[in-house]
Parts: sequence; structure tokens; C-alpha cells
Amino acid sequence: MDCRDKILSSEYYDVITDFPIDALRYAFFDLCYLEVDEFYNIVYISRENVRNVNEYIFDYKSVPKLYGLMQGEVGSQGFDPNNLIVSGITQAQRAPLSLTGRGVVVCIIDTGIDYTSEAFRDSQGNSRILAIWDQTIQDGAPPEGLHYGTVYTREDINRALQSPDPYSIVPSRDENGHGTAMAGVAAGSRLGNGLTYIGAAPEADIVVVKLKEAKQYLRDFFMVPGGVPAYEETDVMLGVRYADSFTEQFQRPVVICLGLGTSYGDHAGNAPLPRYLDAIAAKRSRAVVVCGGNEGNAGHHYQGNMEPASRSGGAVVKPVEVRVAENAEGFVMELWGNVPDVFTVSVRSPGGETIPSIRLGIQDSITYSFVYERTKITVAGTLVEPSSGEEMILLRVAQPTPGIWTFLVEAVGSVHNGSFHMWLPITQFMSAPAYFLEASPYITLTEPAMARDVISVSTYNAANNSFYIDSGRGFTRNNVVAPDFAAPGVDVSTLRGRETGSSLAAAITAGAVAQFLQWAVVEKNNQIVASREIKNYFVRGASRSGELTYPNREWGESVIIVSS
Repeated sequence: MDCRDKILSSEYYDVITDFPIDALRYAFFDLCYLEVDEFYNIVYISRENVRNVNEYIFDYKSVPKLYGLMQGEVGSQGFDPNNLIVSGITQAQRAPLSLTGRGVVVCIIDTGIDYTSEAFRDSQGNSRILAIWDQTIQDGAPPEGLHYGTVYTREDINRALQSPDPYSIVPSRDENGHGTAMAGVAAGSRLGNGLTYIGAAPEADIVVVKLKEAKQYLRDFFMVPGGVPAYEETDVMLGVRYADSFTEQFQRPVVICLGLGTSYGDHAGNAPLPRYLDAIAAKRSRAVVVCGGNEGNAGHHYQGNMEPASRSGGAVVKPVEVRVAENAEGFVMELWGNVPDVFTVSVRSPGGETIPSIRLGIQDSITYSFVYERTKITVAGTLVEPSSGEEMILLRVAQPTPGIWTFLVEAVGSVHNGSFHMWLPITQFMSAPAYFLEASPYITLTEPAMARDVISVSTYNAANNSFYIDSGRGFTRNNVVAPDFAAPGVDVSTLRGRETGSSLAAAITAGAVAQFLQWAVVEKNNQIVASREIKNYFVRGASRSGELTYPNREWGESVIIVSS
């Protein structure tokens, strides 16, 4: 079995490492590995070499998290440029600035693209797409050093467009449509002189990564419902590596746009993908734009605070209640504490059965089966999660009885900080509704929006300047300001109709960033700019309401993006 087969097979587990892989040292293992950068590697190892499956699953830092699409419903048809107008994008497209993204590469890492659409062709009918890396097609040549998927170049795409059967030459399709919508909003061509359609950066080059679906063993562990798109952190990281390869420093900049999100992780930007994005965002001629998610109104975050030891009269216990609807297959919930406190969790079912609070080891797990209910709960603990240094408790609740479940969080010993957070999965990863009865709408940005140097955006309605109720809210778990600002994401005109969701806010922002990079790098006004500086240019150039205090948890540092 070659490396490509191992990467694709569910018989091989994916492991993210932050140390060098010595091929000679691991020669007796059945594995292959890919280098992401000088820090991260991805190892694909046979499950036969993993003595205890639970030890793999609960090695939290190394297991890829699953990401979902941050999309909403598709609404009415018809093109409305209002979201581009209020953002200052259409004004910047016109003379004297004439900022159309010319010379900039916009990379969409998503569900693919409908490359046959007129919205991705130039005035001569040629494709504006530089390349498509389709991770789902294994018949052609993959990117150099990445072993899987197939790359289709602009030459391939143009040959396909001239053929009566284009998909016989370039068979890559966007069956979902989300990636096509994102690409169109960020960089769709000017159609009908801009009256039929136009994207934010209509002359930018486009690179597309079509992500493959997550392996079944990960979908099973995280209990993602069938038919729901779910993507592995590893594939997204490699997509970012591929996008970065198109950068020509100080000459051709790259904007990477992510309309994906997850509620897994410490919500402070310490997981592998956020950290890798930070490394990319720190480089010159790069910008990374990520959405803030649609979890602000889902009831999927709980924030608990316990009194310090000096004010508590003994054991400190905080009951956290979760209402679970009928027909729920289950969910994976996380608790994150703050140093130096140590927490344990006991559970009471809707029927009154309980499982005791057991203090797990440095890294340990235990599974309980209820006597009178079919529910199984696995509790896994990591006293010091390596990426963040914080305590993390993972609870995998399978076949939960409908009703109110009570999770009793207890502090071990004295209380010092007293703060802990719990998160349920993103809405689409739940087979039936479940929510905290005392939920907090804050710290609901999805990862990787907490990465320090990326440009992260929340969502608002440009028609009335109101905050979008489902938009993720900040700050991070360790109180760092995020999002950076809010962008329009309600009733955004896409190539498949008007859509709402945080991914569209990210796409509009990515197009505006491409405009800025044309001015800064291509036109040589500030050639050494990088993502961390760009977001502060945007913050300084954005509109603010006199009725609000900044930064705040909804709008970030500012309200409406304005292209320079």
C-alpha cells in the first residue's frame, strides 16, 4: 500500500505531530507522513500499530478536529450589490483607485468550485482559476510532496472549457455549492457590466482546494450525522500549505479564505490549525481571513465561575444542565478549565441515575453504561493539554435519553481562578437539538477565528446595521480581543441566490483584502505588509457607532469594513 492509499484509508489513523519525524526510527511501523511546515507533520499510521484505540482517540492534541461549513439558507434570486457598496468595495473598484484584486491570488479552501461558470472567466472567456487541487479525485497527479488528490491547472481548465464535455477533461465538481458561492462573493467576475453579478475582487486570480470528506472513524467518534459535510483539520492544513505555495513574496500576494469552523478546541487559538494559520499570517505578502461561525444563538456554550476557597465552605460543585431532544444519537462535549484549578465531572441522567466523579490521571479515560438507560458516557481527561497548558475534560455521550442531563462540575481542592467553560458541537454536527439551559452567547466564535494573527470577522446585516443574531461572539477564552471587526453576511448575493452566514462575511472580507493587497504589494505602496498589519489597517479605516464601546464582543474593534 503506497502513501496515497494510507492517507485515504480509514484503516490508517491520522496523527498531527509537532516534532520532527525520523523515518529510520519509525521504519518498523506501517505509516507514511507529510510535512506541513518546519513545526507540524501529519502521520498516517496503521491501526494495527495502535495498541489501544482509546489511547489514540483521547490523545487530544494529535487527533484531527472536524470542521463544518458555516453556511445558512439560500434565499431569493437576483443580484443586489448593497453589501459590497456599504463595505466601500464598489467605490474602491472604480477610478482613481481601480482596485479589483489584479495581481492577487484568492484561495478558497472549501467544497470546490463550478469552474464552468461565467463568473470565473475573464473578458476573453478564459478561466481566472490558476489551479484546483481536488482532494477527492485520485486519478491524476497530486501537488508536489502531498501524495493525494489531483491538481488541475489553468491550462487544463481552459481545455475543458473549449470541450463539448468539459468534465471529461477536468472532472472536478462542487456538488455542495458552498465553495462556488464563496469564490463568487470574494472574486466573481463582472457580468453584465456589473449589473448581473460582480464579486469583491473581480480580477483576482483564484486557487481552489476541494476538501475530501473526513474519514469514517472520526465521523463515528464525533457522532457526526450522516450526509453532513465534515472535514479533517489535517486536510485543511495541507490545503493552506498548497495555497501558500502560490505566493511570490513582494510581487504576487495570496489571500486564504476559510468559511469553515468548529467548536472543538480551547477557544484561544492553540490547536494545530490556528497555530499554523498564525505562522502563515506572519509571513509577508500573505493574508488569512476566517469566519466567526454561526453559533452565537445556539445555546452551545456555558461559562461557569466558582467562588475562591476563602469564601467557600467546603466542596465546590456547579451543576450544568443540558436539555437533549428526542432521537439524539449523541454528542462530544468539552470542558476547559484554567490553571491552577483542577476539575472533575459527575453526571446525572434525566431518569436520576448517576455516575460518580472520578479524578482521572494525567491522561486517562473511562466509559460508563447506565443500568436503566441505553446511554453510554465516556469521560476522558487531560490534566495539562499540551497545546494550551490547561485542563481539558472530554465527554462523549452516546444514545442520550431525552430530557435534562446534569453535569456536576466539582473543583478538586482549593478554588483559585474558579472559571471553566463547556462547549457542545456546532449545530450541524448534532443529530437532534441539545443546548445548555443557562447558555452564554459569548466566546462562541468558532475556531480558527481565535488565531492571533488571522483576520477574523463576525457578521452583521448591512440593510439595517444590526448584528446577525446567529453570529459568533467574542472574546477568546483567555480574553484576547476577537473578532477583529464585523462584515456583512446577511442576504449576500451569491451565484446560487442570496445567502446568509458567517462564511459570506469572510468571503466579502477576503475580496476587500485582495483589493488592499493590490494597492499595497502589486502597486508597491507597502510591499512588506502581512496579515497581522492588514487587519489593523482595516480596523483603523472602518466605521464605528457612537453608541457602542470598542472593542466589544459582537463587533470587535469596528463595525463596517472599508477597503482602502
